Order: sequence, then structure tokens, then C-alpha cells
Amino acid sequence: MTLSFGLTAHRLRLRTLLLAASVMMAATGLGFASLTGYWPLLVVAAVGTLNPSSGDVSVFLPTEQALVANQVTATARPRVFARYNLAGLLAGAFGALFSGLPQLAADRFGWSVLSAQRLGFVGYAVVGVVVFALYRGLRVDQDPVATDGDPGSSPPERRKALGSSRRTVLELAALFSLDSAGSGFVVTSILVLWLHLRFDLGAGATGTIFFATGLLGACSQLLAPRLAARIGLIRTMAYTHMPANALLVLAAFAPSGPVAVALLLTRSLFSQMDVPARQSFVMTVIPEERRPAASSITNVPRSLASAATPLLAGSLLGASTFGWPLVIAGTTKLTYDLLLVVLYRHVPEQPGATRVQARFSDVRDGGPR
Repeated sequence: MTLSFGLTAHRLRLRTLLLAASVMMAATGLGFASLTGYWPLLVVAAVGTLNPSSGDVSVFLPTEQALVANQVTATARPRVFARYNLAGLLAGAFGALFSGLPQLAADRFGWSVLSAQRLGFVGYAVVGVVVFALYRGLRVDQDPVATDGDPGSSPPERRKALGSSRRTVLELAALFSLDSAGSGFVVTSILVLWLHLRFDLGAGATGTIFFATGLLGACSQLLAPRLAARIGLIRTMAYTHMPANALLVLAAFAPSGPVAVALLLTRSLFSQMDVPARQSFVMTVIPEERRPAASSITNVPRSLASAATPLLAGSLLGASTFGWPLVIAGTTKLTYDLLLVVLYRHVPEQPGATRVQARFSDVRDGGPR
């Protein structure tokens, strides 16, 4: 679904796609709240807008990123994306904090826990209706704005979803997928399970911990634009990611729960700073009309990669309470950081996908930089 949104966005107005995504969000909430059969629920889970992490990997993602990028200049994008991500992460953090409310409501009012949890999905559907109303009031004079696109491309080329940006997008998608495969080993649910099995931490404690990690990660993104202005987008992505991944590996060897929690909290100060830099880099080196497709094609493989590895992480925890998922995640993500620096450290961070692609070849062939 996310791919279909991204690959058709160059033919449709982004506002129309966002309204359709809001309808899907409301339908997803109602489906989870009302259905009881496993297979119908599986269908809703597969095509709906919910995901197993607190981040957004749904149909909203490529459309919103392209819309935001098209309304601001290249120099302002890291700052705007940091604020955009901050809002989402703060909401996710408070969601983690409130995750114990169904149990509290069930205990206080004598409800079944299952009924209380279903009310949470009803609330999700209501939020979808609110989002629909917000997007319906959105007024964008032109989608996309002509700030740094590729005006020299021919009409047939413009009708293609990726056009000459294909190689750049696929290459970045492969790298981002490697990073997300590592992230899948340490999604919130896996970390909660590991903390419980290893240190016997309960749901209330872990909910508070991940509220704090979400809050720290969200606020740290505000530092990314300043770093990007000084050292560039690629170095901001890699050099803030490396200490976060090293701390993740160290947490696996923590001798006690407090030490493990302290390492995870410290990691959260660095782990999200690469996000606005990554989003800005993709939106900067890709022409405007290609951005929704580029965003979906770089994000969907990331989503699939992060969805595949939790199964292996769960199997590892079933065999041993040691933090093997954390070790594998940290080393995989460190490999991504090193590849990112090696491959893209000399790439000019300026608009124009075709020009950037040419310079990729120059750099790799040892030519002029």
C-alpha cells in the first residue's frame, strides 16, 4: 500500500493521498476493535496503518515527507524534519506511558482487559477522523513547489515515478534496509521482553523506561540541524549513530537491570539524531516530482526488513536470556554506518538527482570530486 501511494503520487495531489490514508487509519482502528477472528485481523494488520513499532511506517510516511520537503528550501529541511519527527516521537512516547491504561481501567471498573484494549483501537479510529478533518483543511497552492527540482527533464521522463533517479533511490533503499534489519532485532516489544526475561522488569517499569527513551530521542533530534550545518548530512547520520549502536552492544553485557536501563537511556540521546538528516538527504538529492516515490521506495524495504528480524530475535530470546538480539542489532547497524561514510562522504549534498548520480560515478571511479 505504501509503495502504491508513493508510485502514484506524481500523478495525484498529495492532499488527496493523505485524505485516503486517513480513511484507512479510521478503518484500521475499527477493524481491530470489532473483529475477533484471526485471519480477518491478520488482513487488517497487513493492509492497515498500524505497525509494531512507535515510528510511522505506514502510507502516511512518503506522502507527508514529500509534502513537507516541497514546501521548504533545502537548507531548512533538517530543521523542519526535526520538528516533524519530534511531534511524532513525543506522541509515541506518551503512548508508551499510557499503555497501561487498559489494565487500570479494567481493574477499576470491573471490565475485561480485552474490552478495555479494544477501546484503545476505537480511540485510534477517532484520531483517524480528526486527521482527515485536518488534511481536508490543508491548502497547498501547488504540489510540488518549484524550488529545486529538475526542470530540464522531458515530459515522458517526468511521467515516470523515478526516472533518472532510479539508481540513487535503489542504492539508498538497500543501505537503509540494512540499518532497519538491525533495528528489527531491538523493536520496543523485543526490548520489553528482554528486560523482563533478563532482569524481571514488569510492564509498568518498562512503560516508564520507554516513555523516557522516546522523550530523549525526540528532543535529541533538535540538535541534528545544527550538526548538519557544520559537518554535513551524511556525517551527521553516521557519527551520531555509531555511539548509539556501541551502547546497544554494551547493554547486552550489562550486569544488572539499572545498568542496562542506563545504557539504553544514553543510547536514546543519539539513536534518533540521524533521522532528520536522512530524510533531508533523500529529499535534497531527488527532484521534487520524484520525492513521494523515492520516499516510499526507501522506506518500504526498511519496513519489511525491520518486520522480518523480530522473529529471529524472539527465537534467540527463547533459547537464551542473554542479549544476542542487541549484539546483532548493534553490529549490523555499525556496518551500515561505516558503509554510509565510505560510499557517500564525498557526495555533494545539493539538489538535482541526475547531477548527484554523475558525481557518484566520478567518486567511485577515482575521478574528480
